[in-house]
Amino acid sequence: MPSSSTPAFSRRTLVTSLVATAGASGALALTGDDAPATPSRQAAPERRHETQQPGIATPQQLYACFAAFDLESAGPKGKPLPTERIAVNFQRLMEHWSAAAERLMRGRPAGPLPSSRPGMPADTGIADGLPPSRLTVTFGLGPELFGRIGRKKERPRHLRRLPAFSTDQLQPAWSGGELFVQICGDDPQSISHAFRALRGRAPGLARLRWSQQGFLGRFGDATPRNLFGHKDGTANPRPGTAAFDDAVRVTAPDEPSWFTGGTYLVFRKIRMDLPTWDTSTADKQDRSIGRRRDNGAPLSGGHEFTPADFGKKGPDGKPLIPADSHVALVHGIPMLRRSYNYDYAFQAPPAPDAGHEHPGGDKPGHSHDDPLHDHAGAGHNSYDTGTLFCAYLRDPGDFVRAQRKMADAGDRLNAFIQHTGSAVFAIPPAVRPGRSLADALFPAR
Repeated sequence: MPSSSTPAFSRRTLVTSLVATAGASGALALTGDDAPATPSRQAAPERRHETQQPGIATPQQLYACFAAFDLESAGPKGKPLPTERIAVNFQRLMEHWSAAAERLMRGRPAGPLPSSRPGMPADTGIADGLPPSRLTVTFGLGPELFGRIGRKKERPRHLRRLPAFSTDQLQPAWSGGELFVQICGDDPQSISHAFRALRGRAPGLARLRWSQQGFLGRFGDATPRNLFGHKDGTANPRPGTAAFDDAVRVTAPDEPSWFTGGTYLVFRKIRMDLPTWDTSTADKQDRSIGRRRDNGAPLSGGHEFTPADFGKKGPDGKPLIPADSHVALVHGIPMLRRSYNYDYAFQAPPAPDAGHEHPGGDKPGHSHDDPLHDHAGAGHNSYDTGTLFCAYLRDPGDFVRAQRKMADAGDRLNAFIQHTGSAVFAIPPAVRPGRSLADALFPAR
């Protein structure tokens, strides 16, 4: 339990419920066939459920930081920690993170670090003078966590590692995790400040596993565009509606009672082959997605929010929306997509290419007149840009079924993307003010 000096937890804060972020219906899950009741995706007022954390129904902010941590498994001298000790460390970390996140979302300093020494600054100071800028902090719990803390029976029913998919090219450094943190806001420096505040409370209790940073353009109430230039999230359910609750909130009676009202997040780091995409025809791009890039309308006609008609055919007798287009393969999967773009540019110098010659000695078939493919093509795999795909949904199994369908049917979009990172988390519901998520898992404490 937090000390008496810890600020009371707000029901609207995500911090009071330990959570995670996002998933998807397949590759990018750009759109589906169920259009929202209104084209305004960000203007919709947030419905504040007592059981829901901020950062889920919250209108999407411009910037995000995602990070996964693992609980420490050994003490200072390398001796393995018993389950009881790991559980205590988990509870202590939740108390530290909950108190800090609550203060940060209110625009207040996070407070001194637990390991503060005399003369040590209480805060980094990098957010002094900055407003919170709609900052939200959301925590999540990974599949392995419950065994680590001796609470296997409390693990949500659908929380398990995602299976391997035939199209995956995952890197362990960008996958998995026992604890998840999602920090979103409209000021990247405030987000950096919040991340440092949380990370600074982890030493001795948990270790950072990976982190990612994302951004969106300023599209106002319009659907954001990903780095393919297409609208991403057209079919999202509108917060405050029954469709939203049906897609996101867990109500299954066979889930642990503490998890009722929670949700699941599937997180995928998806690298885009932009050099190949940028040199493809507009028709090939649109038919890969199943929608028009300019206005987001399905290729069967209408506007962005017109339901896709997969049976409608063109003059040639073929479906206007190809059966192997992304939209055709992933439609009908209820979820809330809350994805962000990322652009890390070159991650490492390209490896030497045997037989490759520079201008003056070009090999046949290789042109240096095309800068898009000069050391940036799929063969080099050194340019890292794409989508941090986050989807909240009631059952990660829906994502699994969609992903397998995309692989088996040869989704056209797979020619332009690589799934390089993957994780799944349970997003617990908010808890009562003045308590933390650990209290739900350790009620006798």
